[in-house]
Amino acid sequence: MSKPKILITGANGQIGRVLTEELRKLHGQDAVLATDIAKLPVTVEPFEFLDILNHQRLVEIIEDHKITQIYHLAAILSANGEWNPIKTWNINLNGLLSILELARDKKLDKVFFPSTIAVFGNTTPRQNTPQDVPLLPTTVYGMSKATGELWCNYFHQRYGVDVRSLRYPGIIGWQSLPAGGTTDYAVEIFHEALKHGQYECFLSENTRLPMMYMDDAIKATIDLMEADADKIKIRYAYNLAAMSFTPAEIADEIRKHIPDFKITYKPDFRQDIAKTWSETIDDENARVDWDWKPAFDLSSMTDDMLMHLRETIL
Repeated sequence: MSKPKILITGANGQIGRVLTEELRKLHGQDAVLATDIAKLPVTVEPFEFLDILNHQRLVEIIEDHKITQIYHLAAILSANGEWNPIKTWNINLNGLLSILELARDKKLDKVFFPSTIAVFGNTTPRQNTPQDVPLLPTTVYGMSKATGELWCNYFHQRYGVDVRSLRYPGIIGWQSLPAGGTTDYAVEIFHEALKHGQYECFLSENTRLPMMYMDDAIKATIDLMEADADKIKIRYAYNLAAMSFTPAEIADEIRKHIPDFKITYKPDFRQDIAKTWSETIDDENARVDWDWKPAFDLSSMTDDMLMHLRETIL
């Protein structure tokens, strides 16, 4: 099999930066093209400016760079999406449709589409959420991702596009601060604990949500994409899980390292979003089909987060 040439959209996002680096370690620097609507100083070449709604530019990039795989991360997230629902729908869904159509027409090898626990809603069992459940998301972000899952499944069944997807829980990483998600508190809390010894949380203390450390999220993504096609039984999106905790529980874990850390609570509109999402996830299909297994729990994640952040922000 020839060496892949990979395009990453939304490469300057929370996941995109880390995924770009890891894929370049795996396939080589020049094998992975990072694209985004804005170039940040940390971005390493090769890089191309790309508005995901500019279909012609997307075509040119795929042809000019002889792209064979796409990791399509460009999207507006849950909290930010509520400020401009129509724009969010346009970017999140029409951007995906452009990718899927080009994957079909250019006969690309693989496409990765990140879905999310935001596809779940009040119709979904909150405990140990099964793989297949009624989806009635309460945000435009969740609506766009649930619809995107259906389009991915359709393009696989109708046209044979090798599209693969994961329902990410909240992602926690030391590499950057996230922007616009309902689970952002679980990253912000570490920064504030180290800088100021206190944090005001926008969710209530007992709001339990599924979470995952960045290392595990990147591993799951690459493992899914590297797996043999005949192992991928689900083409809309696999449930994915690692740990679940509340703001109070992560604060207690941080106090094992920073005893004087204090947390207060001031729930905002993101609390209404979070209370419709799952608390724990059943990801048995991912574990059986392509041997998924997380490496980090709350304790080991906290150890690693604080170690890295002490080196980078203090």
